[in-house]
Amino acid sequence: MARAGEVMNYRLLAILISICICTSTTVFAQSVQFKKTHIASESYESVGVADLNGNGQLDIISGEYWYEGPDFSDRHFVGQIERRSEYWDDFAAIMMDVNGNGRMDIISGGWFSESLHWRENPGDNSEWQKHIIDQTGNVETARAWDVDGDGFLEIVPNNPNDPLKYYKLERDPNGNATGTFQKVPVADGQGHGLGFGDVNGNGRGDFIVSNGWLESPDDITNSAWTLHEEFDLGSASIPILVVDVNGSGMNDLIVGQAHDYGLDWYEQTTDESGNRQWTKHSIDPFGSQFHTMEWVDIDGDGNYELVTGKRYRAHNGNDPGANDPIGLYYYKWNGTSFVRHTIASGPLGVGKGTGIYFSVADLNDSGYKDIIVAGKDGLYLFYNKGFE
Repeated sequence: MARAGEVMNYRLLAILISICICTSTTVFAQSVQFKKTHIASESYESVGVADLNGNGQLDIISGEYWYEGPDFSDRHFVGQIERRSEYWDDFAAIMMDVNGNGRMDIISGGWFSESLHWRENPGDNSEWQKHIIDQTGNVETARAWDVDGDGFLEIVPNNPNDPLKYYKLERDPNGNATGTFQKVPVADGQGHGLGFGDVNGNGRGDFIVSNGWLESPDDITNSAWTLHEEFDLGSASIPILVVDVNGSGMNDLIVGQAHDYGLDWYEQTTDESGNRQWTKHSIDPFGSQFHTMEWVDIDGDGNYELVTGKRYRAHNGNDPGANDPIGLYYYKWNGTSFVRHTIASGPLGVGKGTGIYFSVADLNDSGYKDIIVAGKDGLYLFYNKGFE
């Protein structure tokens, strides 16, 4: 067993190698440029983007406040949120017109309240009314996916150690949202981490959990989902991305370790007998707390990039790598591997953490997607300047 000093030396060596790798790749690979803009010093960890007042401009909503576009200097109160230690009990920011009145509402969830809820947009500057959807169990965070393929998004909370289920927004015969949700069970349990996408190529979406993937049945409302325990993803990110990384025609997985070191992709292949196999490839072994990520065309070339980074103080400083530099990055696939491009990296105040739910949107009609990131280190907007 290595002594403590040797372990520290190995970790220092790993960090130095990472710096060298990043330096060498950024010399030869052109990077998108970003303008970092401070919006607020609040420490909420989720942020959403939508036109909240109907004026045609996108606004930013995070925690107890929303910020009016296009300059985001005017702040409006949304509603009170409970605070526990360093956490605000607000772990998602899904924008959706829940009650069909044409105004965008916000859906979130609480770890401490063990509930999924939505706040109703009043259409003015008064407080947003809070509506409980369900007592779900601890909400690590939540995502919106079209689970049943009807063209509308369902809400899926990640509830570690509780049953996996999704919530379908009920609609009237004209397709208008009614403000109520139907709970649909999927599996008896789930761990830390959740993804959704077509694993086996049959055109239906499957759920990815930390210990395997749940195959969707023909009738997803009334039939059982089949668990295939083909991998162990550890303290996996939310989301786990289901994308065809290498253009093989089969979807692969991109997984961050939310509470440890490591960012990887799992290549899907089949052997001569047609049995599915997964090969793990490292993207970034030197970073930690990759809790959330997005797959989006960030450089405008028509191909998607991976946007992710370190969640600052995910477990209040108790995770491996908690005291390492904070970073927000995008990773570009070059045909054989991912190349890391730095958006903001360094100590507190220089680098930027991802929080638990960030947003990507073109806020200023530049043609490039900007990145809006909350977290315990503040709320920031990174204007995408392209290759200027």
